[in-house]
Amino acid sequence: MTALADRTDVASGGAADGSDDGERAHDERVDADEQPFLSHLLELRTRILRSLLVVFVSFFPVYYFSDEIFDLVTGPMRDALPGDMIATQVASPFLTPLKLCLYVTVFITIPYVLQQVWGFVRPGLYLREKRFAIPLLVSSTALFYVGMAFAYYAVFPLVFEFFASQGLTGVTPTTDINQYLDFVLKLFFAFGVAFEIPVATVLLAKTGLTSSRAMARKRPYVIVGCFVVGMLLTPPDVISQILLAVPAWVLFEFGIILARMVEKPNTEADEEKEEKEEEEEKEGNEEEARP
Repeated sequence: MTALADRTDVASGGAADGSDDGERAHDERVDADEQPFLSHLLELRTRILRSLLVVFVSFFPVYYFSDEIFDLVTGPMRDALPGDMIATQVASPFLTPLKLCLYVTVFITIPYVLQQVWGFVRPGLYLREKRFAIPLLVSSTALFYVGMAFAYYAVFPLVFEFFASQGLTGVTPTTDINQYLDFVLKLFFAFGVAFEIPVATVLLAKTGLTSSRAMARKRPYVIVGCFVVGMLLTPPDVISQILLAVPAWVLFEFGIILARMVEKPNTEADEEKEEKEEEEEKEGNEEEARP
């Protein structure tokens, strides 16, 4: 039994050493494979042209369903607000669906565009960076889509119901299609970016710029910042501001949990530095609270 355990330890140690040697050899090949600047420019041009070609080709089938897409995007407003939509400009009935389909095409082809970006930067990354970058790209894309879905299915119905309940008696709202598109695109972008907070916290912890403990100490400022950003990016109503600020705060707390899982263990010097910063911050708060 002892001999078998010794062999197992040796085998596991050899496997670990082999893995370390393989990673070291990979990183050495990355350092040695230096390409001329012109080749990088040509590679970048190729990736950009491929992305533009995919967006261009994908636009036509998307535009074929422009009426269905426009009905889908305007559905939450038409369900809540009475009256028909209007076009205040001559070209709006043509340009607004065209712009909407272009944005939809970009949203659909984002995974391919990110794949091209990944293909451009991958050869220059170390092995540990590649292992970290792939989950980061996948999670950031998925979270952006989740944020847009949350805005469409949860925020839009409540916001438009609120607007409908605040209308004046005898006044029928008639929304311009171009202004409505700008409004919903702004909310889509705001909620998509807000749902990237866990990715940002993980990046900050992984790169060592800050720690989960330091981010947790800034929780009061983050909460206030979430409501301020919600006030700036959403319409001037309380419902949409809360619906952006509260999920952003929850995602920040979730990001702290993930940051604790990926960050490097703190050394004694780091712990002493953080404890000293906590004491200084506490003393500063006490001095501000004194009359």
